[in-house]
Amino acid sequence: MTIQFQSIDYRYPGSANGVFDVDLSIGDGEFLAVIGPSGSGKTTLLKLLAGFARPAAGRILVDGRDITDLPPEKRRLGVVFQSYGLFPHMSALDNVAYPLKIRGQARAERRARAAQALERVGLAQWAHSMPAAMSGGQQQRIALARALVFSPSALLLDEPLSALDAALRVEMREEILRVQRAANIATLHITHDQEEALSIADRIAIMRAGRIIQIGTPKELYDQPVSRWVASFIGQANLWEGRVGPDRRSVRTPIGELSCDTGEHAADAPVTVLIRPEAILPGDLAPAGTNILAGRVQADRFLGAARRVDLAVGEGLVRVDTHSRAPFDTIAVPPKSIRLLPPEPVSDSVNAIGERT
Repeated sequence: MTIQFQSIDYRYPGSANGVFDVDLSIGDGEFLAVIGPSGSGKTTLLKLLAGFARPAAGRILVDGRDITDLPPEKRRLGVVFQSYGLFPHMSALDNVAYPLKIRGQARAERRARAAQALERVGLAQWAHSMPAAMSGGQQQRIALARALVFSPSALLLDEPLSALDAALRVEMREEILRVQRAANIATLHITHDQEEALSIADRIAIMRAGRIIQIGTPKELYDQPVSRWVASFIGQANLWEGRVGPDRRSVRTPIGELSCDTGEHAADAPVTVLIRPEAILPGDLAPAGTNILAGRVQADRFLGAARRVDLAVGEGLVRVDTHSRAPFDTIAVPPKSIRLLPPEPVSDSVNAIGERT
């Protein structure tokens, strides 16, 4: 089954917020995550697909069938909410069987299918337990089994891991992906957690102010962001405003002039310079042909497997993520690690390191 949003517009009554001109497709068996700041329109997209809201313009198709005007109960979509929504007075088995009950399936058949769904998520032994006796991770798996028990056309996940602690979130996101792959079902996953999206999604859509800013694989979004804002929203980023050198073989930045491929940018053109912290090396590890810069250490944080060092270099600040334990005050910037983006106001950055103030 496939999902398509075609030129979708929706505005909340009495508000300027909503989603605007959204075109988005989810392939058969694809896991697509949608991320963005609070109020960007992520959950609105899910509500529109689930039928809890109706677009003012555009169409929503599931496997080529227009479902825009169908009520939620006729869309055959499995939904897992942030709160899980389990019935506290029902056992795990009865919770999972409930969607089959409201569809008129015979008791023996629905209980057999519910038991199979619990087996799929590894909770067969908890079939007769009540939700209050289960951990958050177990409740999340019960909700996932309930969403899949009636063989839905698609799976919708509305921040299902946000209530779990950090360690359990990592475990459960792998479980969600395993179950989704086994079901081979088109999935829309709404999340605030970038690491979660990067680790399990086939593709990611980034939303801002009700519009999709960029769609791509996790690697494409991280390595090839379309703007300063996207670069700073996804992961950590060193970002500076600069200008292409007169010979078009370098870029002038607040931390100094850096040799790099300037692509199609004209000489003296304004650009935003992006370098990811993990691409920068301590100076003593520099390969040939690298940009070498001297600086002063401003902060040095031990993070366990890695180390994060901030250095004042020229008129800017550089963040370095490294596995090296040795002290250093020079850095090496490989030319291939430098990306040039369209210029954008510094105030639009989210979590970037850059010019010092």
